[in-house]
Amino acid sequence: MQTIRKKLSVLFLLCSVFTIIIITLFVNRTISNKFDEYVVEIQNKRHQDIVTHFSDVYSNEGTWTSISGTELIHEAYMGNYCLTLWDKDKNYIWGMNPEELDDRSHLKSMVVQDQGVFSTKTFEIKSEGVIVGYVDIGQYSSVLLTKEDINFKSSIIRSIIFSGMITLCISVGLSLVFSKHFSAPIKDVANMSVKLSRGDFDIKSIAQSNIVELEELRKSVNVLAEKLNHQDDLRKRLITDITHEVRTPLNVLQNNLEAMIDGVFPVTTERLNNLNEEVIRFGRLLNNLNSLKEFESEHIKQNVEIIFLDELLIDISKDFYTVAQAKNIQFNFQLIPDQQFTISGDKDKIKQLFINLLSNAFKFTKENGMVDVALYTDRENIIVEVKDSGIGIAKEHLPFIFERLYRTQESSGQVEGNGIGLTIVKNIVQIHGATIEVESEEGIGSVFTIVFKKNNHFFLH
Repeated sequence: MQTIRKKLSVLFLLCSVFTIIIITLFVNRTISNKFDEYVVEIQNKRHQDIVTHFSDVYSNEGTWTSISGTELIHEAYMGNYCLTLWDKDKNYIWGMNPEELDDRSHLKSMVVQDQGVFSTKTFEIKSEGVIVGYVDIGQYSSVLLTKEDINFKSSIIRSIIFSGMITLCISVGLSLVFSKHFSAPIKDVANMSVKLSRGDFDIKSIAQSNIVELEELRKSVNVLAEKLNHQDDLRKRLITDITHEVRTPLNVLQNNLEAMIDGVFPVTTERLNNLNEEVIRFGRLLNNLNSLKEFESEHIKQNVEIIFLDELLIDISKDFYTVAQAKNIQFNFQLIPDQQFTISGDKDKIKQLFINLLSNAFKFTKENGMVDVALYTDRENIIVEVKDSGIGIAKEHLPFIFERLYRTQESSGQVEGNGIGLTIVKNIVQIHGATIEVESEEGIGSVFTIVFKKNNHFFLH
């Protein structure tokens, strides 16, 4: 097993080495070929200059003699090439001895490539467009370089190799930097995941990255850790809350019954009614827990039918007008006329959804407050808003209000409840393919927005 940093470093390094070698070989080959072409071009120009010189000599003298153009012998000897002059009928006029070129002592400033093979090229000599002779130019190598030429070529090759080595060193350094840049946030997230798997949820990744995907990964894992931490708190709190919710009515029943048995309290109809209310409250808790279990079941039964949300909400609202009058709360129902508000689903569960939301709205709204219900549509959705001017929900509690038995400290101290209603609401919304969003400000009120898809008839199968 290797670390991601080592893997990335090796990968970057191999890619860099391979690329540098390819580029170095390509550049070296290209420069060598271009330089050889340049030298050949210079040599061809020299040959042309020699032919031109003999042409000028013949034009000036009008004939060939044994000394015509012999002034080129010294230059040819120093240049390591051999000249032979012929007239137009290929009669020998003069020529250099190729064996004299075997003595290389005069080539102190020359470097011979591929020496040992003597070859000649014959060129026509023309005067006024007429062939007047021929000159043979022979040498022991195809290309002859001066020390300056070979030094120049060698310096270029050395520069290429040196540049390749410098680039390789830079690539090694950059590969280490980039691998660390890539691996640091990933390593941090990996370590964080290991800690999460061990149950250590109170951690957070701080290794930020300017790479979008890595930064999103880091943020998502931080959110996961935060949610797991809250879920762990909720799990512990759930046990405490269930114990408290169950113990309270049982303690009341036990204490009152023991007092009646001991003769401390007389057995009266009023006391029996109070005890009966505690039994009813205990039964209501068990029913809510049983309802929650039903909604969280993977095989929940649905009696699917076409639901007219406007008619359903009007019927539900009628039941809450009495509650509004009793608490002196202004209750408004807003409906856009001449619109289609039909969905498919389980009518009883949809009804329970809105009853739970409206019950909470009236429960947490004080006297002289306001509760509004709005029903409207957009291009693709049917939207229901339940708005109240109640105690509101603190920002830190909003992500968890749909959790089982979750109750804020504010609501726990002010109203009666067991923290199951919104959990049931969330489950009903999900099984109908809808969404629910909450906006709330502490001391101002809350807005619950439920969005149903139009024509959600896939529930009918």
